[in-house]
Amino acid sequence: MAKVAVIGTGSWGTALSLVLAKKGHEVLLWGRNQEKVDAINRSRENIYYLPGVILPHGITATTDLEEALHKIKYIVMSVPSHTTREVCKKIKEYVTPGSIIINTAKGIETGSLKRLSEVISEELSDKTTDISVLSGPSHAEEVGNDMPTAVVAGAINKETAEAVQDLFMSPKFRVYTNPDLIGIELGAALKNVIALGTGIADGLGYGDNSTAALITRGAVEIARLGVAAGANKYTFAGLTGIGDLIVTCTSVHSRNRRAGILIGQGYSLEEAVKEVGMVVEGAKAAQAGSVLSEKYQVSMPICQETNKVLFKNKNPREAVVDLMMRHKKHEVEEVANWK
Repeated sequence: MAKVAVIGTGSWGTALSLVLAKKGHEVLLWGRNQEKVDAINRSRENIYYLPGVILPHGITATTDLEEALHKIKYIVMSVPSHTTREVCKKIKEYVTPGSIIINTAKGIETGSLKRLSEVISEELSDKTTDISVLSGPSHAEEVGNDMPTAVVAGAINKETAEAVQDLFMSPKFRVYTNPDLIGIELGAALKNVIALGTGIADGLGYGDNSTAALITRGAVEIARLGVAAGANKYTFAGLTGIGDLIVTCTSVHSRNRRAGILIGQGYSLEEAVKEVGMVVEGAKAAQAGSVLSEKYQVSMPICQETNKVLFKNKNPREAVVDLMMRHKKHEVEEVANWK
């Protein structure tokens, strides 16, 4: 059994700690807030982010990075995407060379537009550390309650991906492998944008037809950008593509969908985020996706319109009309071969 550090005491970091501890691994769960860390150790429950889920004694929470990372091979990063670089700078001096960093956040760095594995690689390159990403349709609430879940472990090196697969795989947590880091990370980040858009449609009072249209055409947009950026198109038919889209756009657990619903009902982005009470990754991803669509010269109308609603005060109903009344197109250009 391994000794694993999980960086971040949010709902997902806590749920993954539970998966690892149930397999017999020793887990050191690191958080910034001493009060919250003490509460986890005392009550065996993360009452702030994953209430009702009892944590086994194989999990120890700490605010001491040196203690959490001492001679650790597997380091699970589970912090908000916009703090990834900052946290990497903090942990750098304690990371053991040759360790495996497993990133579980979903996002694109604002400004640089780098994928999170690229951010981690830049900050920890002198540690010659292997980097993996763990992604897919996986709400912490359901993983915490031991519901069957399937995810994908991505890494450039096959051995790294398979090591992460072996670390997490269990009867209730199935892990596949995929070498396409670009596709996995772009799919994971941009599905949050489509979930915000789907939530906005729900908040406007639209129904299942609208949701299905947004999910389906959203998948096209994400794949279009991903392929232009160097991803494999088949990745977007998998867990971190259509799988993640389905769960994030339809689930009651989805913070991005919940925020979108509130915005559709008239809340501002700031008000919606405050009401949800957790990070809404899709907002920053909408900005990044809009810039990337221009960089790669690919059409991403749902992402663009969502970004205008969030940051340019566009009326959501006007955005819907503009989406519906764009110029006529074939559904799939590659098969529209009429003479």
